[in-house]
Amino acid sequence: MTGLQTLVYRLLAAISTLPSAQACFSAAVLVLLLTLISLPVGFYFNFLQLDILKAANKTVASVVAGSLLTALGEELFFRVLFLPQPSENATLAVGWFWGCVSLVIFIIYHPLNAMSFYPPGRHLFFNPIFLLLAAFLGIACTLAYLQSGSFWLPVAIHWLTLLVWLLLLGGYGKLNSEYIKD
Repeated sequence: MTGLQTLVYRLLAAISTLPSAQACFSAAVLVLLLTLISLPVGFYFNFLQLDILKAANKTVASVVAGSLLTALGEELFFRVLFLPQPSENATLAVGWFWGCVSLVIFIIYHPLNAMSFYPPGRHLFFNPIFLLLAAFLGIACTLAYLQSGSFWLPVAIHWLTLLVWLLLLGGYGKLNSEYIKD
């Protein structure tokens, strides 16, 4: 297969693969582990705080839609296009290699995004704790994708994480602020 054929195959396979009950259970365990690791780290470094977004319904709807689009786009690019589809029968070493490449690019993408497309996010997207938490999220999404072969589980994990952060843990204020208060 050519490179383009491989990408098209991965895209179609990932979108059309519905996760099994076992894959959903594994994803739920990943979300639990992500929560048990990320919350203490985020609270310890004062990056996260209980801060429920009190905004107009239009703003909340915008956050829900925007975070879904972010999860869809980032998972498509960083997981589906980079990682071998389980049906490709790639070796474990190949899976690990592309998983690490994908994770590094996922982390680097955030500061690059701040420098190019979203300058108000510069202080947030260069914050080491944000990048560490993004790495944890990237690992969880990568494992969910490699285990299931489905695009939908990493999207759900990413979207749920973004929603909780934006709506309940002060993420909306940080994302829309020129300066992050330490």
